[in-house]
Amino acid sequence: MRYYKKLTGKKVYLSPMNVEDAEVYVKWLNDFDVTDGLGNSNRVVSLEDEREWISQNSGQNQFAIVRLEDDKLIGNCGIHGLDQSKQCAEVGLFIGDEENRNKGYGQDVLNLLLNYGFNYLNLNNIMLKVFSFNEAAINCYKKVGFREIGRRRKSYYLRGKFYDDVYMDILREEYHQFDK
Repeated sequence: MRYYKKLTGKKVYLSPMNVEDAEVYVKWLNDFDVTDGLGNSNRVVSLEDEREWISQNSGQNQFAIVRLEDDKLIGNCGIHGLDQSKQCAEVGLFIGDEENRNKGYGQDVLNLLLNYGFNYLNLNNIMLKVFSFNEAAINCYKKVGFREIGRRRKSYYLRGKFYDDVYMDILREEYHQFDK
């Protein structure tokens, strides 16, 4: 597969998505270990649906996450909910295979997305949502400079239990203070 280094970090780079990767994404998006953290475990994703989604969204600040050391696709990320008049947006990401989690890739991805959002898209506030059970992700977000700004209590039901939606954000000025 051919990837293009749109944004390059220390461990990963972000590339435009390839429709040829749809099978890999479908495998991940039908894996409860991935989708429980995304909040869409109740969905069944087909190959055709994923190909169509990639075709429609590949130019919309959605990126493949590719490992620098071997050009291997390891996840997906993006900036969505972009409101230029308010200079706000949201970010999201996932790392597909368990073997690639807890290795600092997520932190690298977030730094790339924040740099792109603040310095190229002229954003002032970038937000994300995470579920309260996902402590590893919350810790990752804090390391990059995100702060909790609120919760929607008991709003996500998963496997017999309710969890909070945790909202976090970072401002441009905070990012530049935190900038590595």
